Amino acid sequence: MYSMIKIVSVTKSFGDIKALDDVTLNIDDGEFMFITGLTAAGKTTLLKLIIREEIPETGEIIIDGKNIVKLNDKALAIYRQTLGIVFQDFKILFERTVRENIEVALAVLNIDKSEWDARVKKVLGLVGIGDKIDYFPAQLSGGELQRVGLARALVVNPKIVIADEPTGNLDWNTAEEIIDLLETVNKEGKTVIVATHHKVLVDKFPGRVIEFAKGKIVKDSKSKLKKEDKKKEKE
Repeated sequence: MYSMIKIVSVTKSFGDIKALDDVTLNIDDGEFMFITGLTAAGKTTLLKLIIREEIPETGEIIIDGKNIVKLNDKALAIYRQTLGIVFQDFKILFERTVRENIEVALAVLNIDKSEWDARVKKVLGLVGIGDKIDYFPAQLSGGELQRVGLARALVVNPKIVIADEPTGNLDWNTAEEIIDLLETVNKEGKTVIVATHHKVLVDKFPGRVIEFAKGKIVKDSKSKLKKEDKKKEKE
């Protein structure tokens, strides 16, 4: 399996706090992965490094064969076009309609306007709110706002979808629906990384789980599965 993301011996500190401590992690192309852990465990820091919002003190971050730590501004802009990012607080423009909120992502990437209508309608249909295309955010529920955020992330056709606590402000049923949608996106071949502290939700869904504590990986369900497979082979 091709490794879409390779985190190699990465360390990142903020003052005296070591947010990530010599972390090494491979994420396969097309994998669905949860990152869990308590507050300040290192989850969000890892995501910020992957989107190149932060740079590590040591180590390499190889995405699709390129060390993103060394990208210049032009190459970084191109790299970020391959990412779809979903935020906990939605990052929605409340003075714009649903359609206009999603079109912002297309405008930033200079996508030809002739493609906008089809792209917007396709992603809104995927996330189940095609009938809300001309609504304003104030007319939507929290779950619907998160669906808008997901649609905006998907409209650029990213290789990697990153969701930082996407269910943090949602009730249980709505949170399940959002994870279901992310699984659907994953089945289309996209690599999906979800950071969450919602352990009950993680336990309910299949997928690889990485647990962080004090800046280190303390559990990896993939490693556990490999050990169990080897044990069965010996038996």
